[in-house]
Amino acid sequence: MKTEFYIARRLLSGGAQRKSTGLMVAISMAGIALSLSVMIVAVAVTSGFKAEISMKAVGFAADIQITNMDSHYSLYNMSPISSSRAFLDELKMMPEVRHVQPYCVKPGILKSAEETQGIVLKGIDRDFEWDFFRKNLREGEVFQVNDSVASDRMVVSRYIANLLQLKVNDAVMVYFVQDPVRMRRFKISGIYETGLTEFDKVFALVDMMHLQRLNNWKKDQISGFEIFIRRFDRLEEVTDEILNKVGFDLLEDGSSLNVQHIRELYSQLFDWLGLQDTTVFIILLLMALVAGFNMISGLLIVILERTSTIGILKSLGADNRFVRKVFLCESLFFIGKGLFWGNVIALSLCWLQWNYGIISLDQESYFLNKVPIHIHPLHLLAINVGTAAAILLMLMVPSSIISRISPGVAVKYR
Repeated sequence: MKTEFYIARRLLSGGAQRKSTGLMVAISMAGIALSLSVMIVAVAVTSGFKAEISMKAVGFAADIQITNMDSHYSLYNMSPISSSRAFLDELKMMPEVRHVQPYCVKPGILKSAEETQGIVLKGIDRDFEWDFFRKNLREGEVFQVNDSVASDRMVVSRYIANLLQLKVNDAVMVYFVQDPVRMRRFKISGIYETGLTEFDKVFALVDMMHLQRLNNWKKDQISGFEIFIRRFDRLEEVTDEILNKVGFDLLEDGSSLNVQHIRELYSQLFDWLGLQDTTVFIILLLMALVAGFNMISGLLIVILERTSTIGILKSLGADNRFVRKVFLCESLFFIGKGLFWGNVIALSLCWLQWNYGIISLDQESYFLNKVPIHIHPLHLLAINVGTAAAILLMLMVPSSIISRISPGVAVKYR
């Protein structure tokens, strides 16, 4: 292969190409560069969508939830479980588990001076991880929770705040439909906005102690546990491990615990994200074909121009396989240049979008206010290697023309 590579390099550096041939080869390389850049950007955008929206869903509901099995039919009306479970210490010791926190949920009706809105209150305690909501907080601040006195503070979404014309430090009443009807007064501490309308329309955060009292629960009774893991790509495996640890732990009333991960809880959202993979696959296939056909046309022109060179090589004893390798090596140089500029174009566009958010989105439709970018080195490597391999495979067909060129006829074109 060294000899073929050497001859190909000499042909590139020493042989003068016609202007028309050079133009066609340049067009072929440009086609490869543009096709590759489209593939990289498409994968980066799709990966960005999946990563950003998954992160937002996890920020609301954690990676994994443990609840009472009797509550599986509803996310908002749950039978209680005890917060003092024997398996908690074991869960916290699992290397895949990053954080465990208890929570309570209860639906209610939020009423301001002029408007009302149905919401779900999520009760938290002092172990609650505020990182996600701090990142998405638009006004005000989060509130502190302690074990002695229940806080009267509430964090609501911008959607609810705009709907009810609420501002930070405004007082609101929440009514709970039960027998008898009960109410609580809260003060707006902060206003968040995530762009996930499905969640922003529903959830507000309050001190867990209020919900426990409204439900007539004991202090150690909660709706469930939220579990955050270190690697989202191991979600199913970690869920199975946790299920094996707690799935057979019976409660006092004889019921068992239910373990579900975020993809099961919000399957429609993640099914929608899964559809993006099909779109990207189609784009990759089409762009690889475009790049391949561009390179085929370029190679055919090079072969026709080098007909006399083919004749000389064959007259010196080179067989068809050897000559084909020479031209495939020459094509490899062109492919390499196309891939290089394709990477430069794609990474430059991704950098601009990442830093400046040039292309914006309708947040209500796409859950994000700008096109997200997420580049994984393995994805980048796979696209480059796969594109090069696909093009070289497609070039095997036009290179077979070499076998039909006879040395005697070829030398006449010199």
